[in-house]
Amino acid sequence: MGRSGSRRGQLLYPLVYVASLTLVAVSSAALALLGHDHVIDAAVQVAVVDDQATVRGFVASTFTASELEGAELTLDRHAELGQALADLAREHAYQDVVVLSPRFGVVLASPAGESPATVASGTNEALASGRTDARITEAEGTPSSSPSLVEAIPLVQGADVRLVVQIRRDAAPILARAGEAWRDVVIVTVGAAIVLAMLLYAIFQAANIRLRRQDEQLLESRRRDPLTGLLNHGTAVAALTELVERARGDSTSFGIALVDLDNFRLLNDVHGSLVGDAALMTVADAFYPEAEQWTLLGRFGPDEFVAIAPTAVARDLPAAMQRVRERLATRYLALAGPERLPISISVGIAYFPFHADGVTELLSVATTALAEAKAGGGDEIAIAHAWADEPRTAQTTFDVLQGLVLAVDRKDRYTRHHSEDVAAYALFLADRMGLPDEMQGGLRIAGLLHDVGKIGIPDDILRKPGRLSPHEYEIVKQHVALGDLIVRDVPDIELVRAGVRYHHERWDGGGYMIGLAGEDIPLIARILAVVDAFSAMTTTRPYRTALPVERALAELRAASGTQLDADLVDAFVTGMELDPGAPRPGAMRDPKLLWTPRTRAA
Repeated sequence: MGRSGSRRGQLLYPLVYVASLTLVAVSSAALALLGHDHVIDAAVQVAVVDDQATVRGFVASTFTASELEGAELTLDRHAELGQALADLAREHAYQDVVVLSPRFGVVLASPAGESPATVASGTNEALASGRTDARITEAEGTPSSSPSLVEAIPLVQGADVRLVVQIRRDAAPILARAGEAWRDVVIVTVGAAIVLAMLLYAIFQAANIRLRRQDEQLLESRRRDPLTGLLNHGTAVAALTELVERARGDSTSFGIALVDLDNFRLLNDVHGSLVGDAALMTVADAFYPEAEQWTLLGRFGPDEFVAIAPTAVARDLPAAMQRVRERLATRYLALAGPERLPISISVGIAYFPFHADGVTELLSVATTALAEAKAGGGDEIAIAHAWADEPRTAQTTFDVLQGLVLAVDRKDRYTRHHSEDVAAYALFLADRMGLPDEMQGGLRIAGLLHDVGKIGIPDDILRKPGRLSPHEYEIVKQHVALGDLIVRDVPDIELVRAGVRYHHERWDGGGYMIGLAGEDIPLIARILAVVDAFSAMTTTRPYRTALPVERALAELRAASGTQLDADLVDAFVTGMELDPGAPRPGAMRDPKLLWTPRTRAA
């Protein structure tokens, strides 16, 4: 989940935060509007209930039964009722009161002596339906220009509407109360929204910080050895490669020390892995007082460490290693009972560019120096020799190759055995095809080194006991480019580089890293592709058991002409089926066949 997952998380949190704030704002606005409308509705309902009681009481005490039946009013009676309506309006602060009859329309209006007020549409609806209607409208035909509450209250007897009383009152108090309620709701909701926004911001910030820390911890955990906390093998090699490139550009130097814990395997076998882990931790702890001045300190193998010192302190590297040895001389491994085991280390030191000017050469020279330090029983420091007596290429080609394969073996024992098988199968196929000695020599080296780039693949991916995810597979595919970068410093290596870089190309163009097709793929890479596929199928891996030879050969036939060169597949399968001396999966390889060094110049 890497850096792209982190960037997606960093973009997602602001989007979620903005969406949450938008939702809060919309909800607050809707709540304020709903509160405003509910206050108005509630105030109108209260007014209607009060006015219904007032109207019923007024009609019952003022109108006769015949008037309710629709009897015509005399002028005196009309004036009398009009005065009563005026008193009613004045008593209850109505703007006007209008009485309508189903037979005669507007029969009375107040204030007395004025023309009847405008009849609202709701009054006609109440007249027809017998249900009270109330609505707030802009006042028309009244002295006031403010909104009015118009109520149409029917007086029903049996199934008939006898009268409808229209009351118009000032709606300003109702709207004022609603405005106050709306203001209060807005203040509360805005306050709550601000608090919620601050809370969300704090939550999202904390989550974002936690996500970044988790990403950093995950990335760091993949770079470090889980036991000692030091940089792991792949990270150390990658850092060393970058350091070499930078030192070449800057014309600077540095020192590298390979450190081996003496008798580690015997310690594990006799006393168990817990004691072995304690010994590794003790050695790592002894490094720390010196490591502040170093460029890099890492765990390079099961019982090995690597330290790189920059130019300023490179000359002090042997003395620093001696101080580490002196610290270890005062420390012991405590076992059951009185027994105490001493801890010692062997150290091989080399310098860039004095001893070597490439990653692989430098590691090889340091490995050779380490072997010299261990040759007499260990607990020694050895500095690599300068090659003054003979040309470096003649002296170091085999040593570099040996150092690289040792590096592969430290990283993954399966890769080492698989590479030996690939080299043996490649030489077998080259011999059947009658290829020249130069090609066979290149195939031997390329077979051994074709997967050397896997030393830079994280252990949890390389040794995963299951199928890789698409992201993990993309990481594994990078071993081709890394392998090419590593072997480019090996002398006389162009043919081998072609095999390392292109052995995962496909005949149909669907491979990686370049996407070459057909005969555009170098012959050495096409040969490696065939034998690499056969070796992979006939070797047990963490996620599957090995296939039988017959099944693997059938799979090669199936891939002929698409993934693999058909002519090479035919030659290899025929040889494996008919030649009794063909190399078989799991057979012991002759080290002399695979490791014979080039004869040195006289």
